[in-house]
Amino acid sequence: MKTRMTKLLGIQYPIMQGGMQHLGVPKLAAAVSEAGGLGTINVTIYPEPEKLRAAIREVKEQTKKPFAVNISLIPSLHPGKELFDQVKVILEEGVLVVETAGASPKELADVLNAHKDQVTWIHKAACIKHAKKAESMGADLITMAGFEVAGHPHTDGVGTMVLANRTAREVKVPVLAAGGIADGKGLLAVLSLGCEGIVMGTRFVASQECWIHQNHKDWIVNANENDTVLCQKTIRNMVRVANNGAAKKCLELEAKGASLEELMSVISGKLGKAAYESGDVDAGMFAAGPACGLIHQVESCREIIEGIMEEARQEKKRIEEIWA
Repeated sequence: MKTRMTKLLGIQYPIMQGGMQHLGVPKLAAAVSEAGGLGTINVTIYPEPEKLRAAIREVKEQTKKPFAVNISLIPSLHPGKELFDQVKVILEEGVLVVETAGASPKELADVLNAHKDQVTWIHKAACIKHAKKAESMGADLITMAGFEVAGHPHTDGVGTMVLANRTAREVKVPVLAAGGIADGKGLLAVLSLGCEGIVMGTRFVASQECWIHQNHKDWIVNANENDTVLCQKTIRNMVRVANNGAAKKCLELEAKGASLEELMSVISGKLGKAAYESGDVDAGMFAAGPACGLIHQVESCREIIEGIMEEARQEKKRIEEIWA
């Protein structure tokens, strides 16, 4: 399979691993890339430039194939020197793909555009307006994250099918679809919408190479599409997470008008990471999307990707027979 995504990024299959806070580490990224997709490490895990450099080199030790570094931008805050130092490291280490997400990438546009010959820039957007803006700034690809996406969807509530379809019609750069996709049928569906590939987070959380505790992986396997919930609306930082004990407590506090400080006793990233390590699924917020209803076993990244491609082939054949 060759799409504009695979050609532009130099990868075998049009499948990208989401950035995944706390979980986008070298072992997982390298496994996805080695299997023919595009693995991703998350810069928020390595805030110090030299630790980021070490992580990039760790990926390179495990694969010679392209991988991405995700730069999560914080809304309403201007990037500081630390972020530009991280970008400098990314460029010095010869990373081939950079993904920006979370807020407008305008402060980074100049430096990324100045290195077009070296790095391919993907921007993750959650509405058409932001996708078009990123394209105008110079982004080489756009990831369109629909309402089903784990983590932070757009508050307008529009799903992946509509957003991906319209974006692919209205921008010239390749569009990737994210949110609610976990199998070959999903891949084939978004290709039919005009997209060039998919981005998956929840599916790769339930992989053998992801460091998260087995209890969290089992939660995904046993969950259905109704087992996620939207929290943090009252602080204007809506997030889609597993409907676990922490999420229920968060919603109770929000209903009582709790302050950000009060909510931090439940939503703190440190609590979430500690829960990922301990296996106490209810102890912290756990980003997950309704795609968990499509995930029925924990597999290696290679098995996941090859299974998706085989299912896509079979579904393509089935559709061709319908039209025969």
